[in-house]
Order: sequence, then structure tokens, then C-alpha cells
Amino acid sequence: MRTILLFSLPMIAGNLLQQCYNIADTLIVGRFLGSGALAAVGSSYTLMTFLTSILLGLCMGSGAVFSIRYGEGDEERLKESMGASFVLILTAAVILNILVFALLDEILVLLQVPAEIYETMRDYLWVIFWGILATFLYNYFASLLRAVGNSVTPLLFLAVCALLNVVLDLWFVLGFGWGVTGAAAATVISQYVSGVGIAAYTWIKMPRFRIRGKDLKPRKEMIFEIAQFSFLTSLQQSVMNLGILMVQGLVNSFGTVIMAAFAAAVKIDSFAYMPVQDFGNAFSTFVAQNFGAKKEERIRRGIRCAAAMAIVFCLVISAAVFLFARPLMMIFVKPEETQILAAGVEYLRIEGAFYCGIGCLFLLYGFYRAVKKPGMSVVLTVISLGTRVALAYLLSSIEQIGVTGIWWSVPIGWALADLTGFVYYKVKKKTLLAVR
Repeated sequence: MRTILLFSLPMIAGNLLQQCYNIADTLIVGRFLGSGALAAVGSSYTLMTFLTSILLGLCMGSGAVFSIRYGEGDEERLKESMGASFVLILTAAVILNILVFALLDEILVLLQVPAEIYETMRDYLWVIFWGILATFLYNYFASLLRAVGNSVTPLLFLAVCALLNVVLDLWFVLGFGWGVTGAAAATVISQYVSGVGIAAYTWIKMPRFRIRGKDLKPRKEMIFEIAQFSFLTSLQQSVMNLGILMVQGLVNSFGTVIMAAFAAAVKIDSFAYMPVQDFGNAFSTFVAQNFGAKKEERIRRGIRCAAAMAIVFCLVISAAVFLFARPLMMIFVKPEETQILAAGVEYLRIEGAFYCGIGCLFLLYGFYRAVKKPGMSVVLTVISLGTRVALAYLLSSIEQIGVTGIWWSVPIGWALADLTGFVYYKVKKKTLLAVR
């Protein structure tokens, strides 16, 4: 328990700080630029989460391979894996960046963005898209460092850059009066400081993990292994966020008030369960290293400890979010915006009561990725998000239920995916952890 907890705490703190990039935009924009700007920035956050989840998934999948190689003690194959992963993910990042700029207007139409905030959202996204390559740099090197047991360094870079983002947000939005483009510029600059900084640190301070020229020309077998892990993990992450993006389009159809409420509530929601998501990623690294080292019993003990810690944390956070839903919404929304507050509080009290569902799901994602079953993580994501999207559209179309149906679809999807993951583990437990 101590090992998993000490490794996961810097990851949890780091990703909470990473959330501050968009939280700062939302807070400052909501307070000083009004509900229209809040709706635009909040909806952009959902889109950017989907796009960056593609790169994040690729990096997480590669990180699982790095952890297994590190557990095996095979440094030569680790470096070859690093080279294959770098080439693969950099190529994906460049292609993704070109596509989003070329298809920006089509994306906004697909998201059913209301006319009154269309130009505001477009201006924000045009700037924020320039940060995609920075997202690749940070997540690639953070995944590498965490795979070899260093979860503190990524935290330190994020701490500096989160603070920089807040300072630049205030300077650009309030000082220069640049509006939402100023908020976007502050985020992009901070992302590049973080990404370039952690890359330089790894190169200078950890020469044993420098990518050599020959590593950038890996064998086909190595490319296939990295691609398999990375693609399936990226698919799992992007499917998860594609479902959320589809729900965002449905939310947009209910007008600016619901959009603004959803934008603020989702920030609180994400912040609340982000620690258990990162705990699941730390647990995945723990399992992968021990899987590579063939320590089956240590994995079993780790599963019991991780499950206990995740459930206790989720119960505490659920109680806090349920009880303090209104004060939390008022961080982003002015007291006189009563309709926005009411919708946001309803969302938080429904979601907040069921965080144990998402906590267990993150552990299942991490476990199956670590034992070379990333396809199972995809299956669980499809069940969770498929249920969410289908129920959201079905229930919200019933006049007596309306937008509340969107909120209830989420915990139902979590529950079905958890059930599937637990049953599969019980049936396949002996073969999943068998020492090879």
C-alpha cells in the first residue's frame, strides 16, 4: 500500500495542477467575461480533452511497454521501445494538428454551437490548437519518467507551469483585455514551457534514457508491439472522450444556460475524480513493472490495497461534492445566475453520489492495460460510454425528464462497465496473472 500510495501521490498532484490550465481559463472567463464566454471556453475544453486524449492514450500505452521493459531489466529493448514510440506519437500529433486546423468550422457545426457564441469559441480554439505538440512532448516524457519510477519530476514541471498559466491568464485577459484569445494564449505558452522543459530535463539529467539515432529506426516487431499497446489505449481514451463530446453536442442543444452550467460542473466533476484516475494510472505502472518481473503474488496484494484505497477516497469525495455542490458552482458562476446554478447543482448531486463507480473503472482500465490486455480496457470504455450516450439521447427526449436524463446516464454506464470488468477478472484470474 505504501509503495503504490507514494508513487501515485505526485501523479495525482500533477494532474490536478494540469487541470488548472483550463480551470484558470474557466474561472477568469466566467467571472470577468460573462456566461457566453464561459459557455464557449467550457465547450472548447470538452473538445480539447477529446483531441488530447488521443495523444495521451498513445503515451499511456507506450508507458505500459516501458514499465514492462523496465521490470524485465532489459535496457536495450527499453530504448528501442522509446524510439519507436517517439516516432509514432510525434507523427500522430502532427497529423492531428493539421486536421483540426483544416476542419475547425466543420467541427463547430458538428458540435451544434449556438450562433451567439460561435465566433468566440472559434477564436479560442484557433489559439488553443497551437498547444497540441506541447501536449505530446509533456505526456511522452512524463510517461517515460513514471514508467521508470519517477513520478515527482513531471509534478514539478506542472507546478511551475500551472502557476505561470494563472499569472498569464490574469495579465492577458484583465491587463491587456485580450478576452478569450488571451486565456487561450496563456494556456499554450504554459504548455510549451512544461513540454520543452521536461524534455530538456530528461535529456540532460538522465543520459541513460536518451534516444539514439538507431532507436529512431526500430525493428518491425518493436513498432508492432508499441503500436498495438498505444493504439488500443489511445482508442480507449478517445472513445471515452468521444462519448463525452457527443454528450456535449446534446447539451449544447439545450441552450446557453445549460451549456454554461455543464461547463462549470464538469470542471468540478473532473477535479473531484481526477485523483482516482491518476491513482489508476499509478496502479497500472505498479502492475506492469511487477508483471514484467514475474511477481504474481505482489500484484495480487497490490490489487487488494488499491481497491480499498480507491473506494475510501471516492466515498469521501462523493460526500463532499454532494453536500457542497452549490458553493462549488459559485466558484465559477455569479450568485445572480440562478438558472445556471440550479442546473449545475443538480448535475453535481447526481454524479457526485456515484464516484465509486468511476473509481473502480479507472482501476480496471489500468489493470488490463498492465497485463497486456489493453483490448479489454477498450471494451469497458465502449460499454460505459455507449450506455451513457444512448441513454442520454433517449432519456433527454422524454419531456418529463429532459436534461436530467443526461446526468443520470453517466452513473448507469459506470455500473455496467464495472460489472463486466469484475466478472471477466473472476473468470480469467488464473490466466491473467500467470507467470510466463
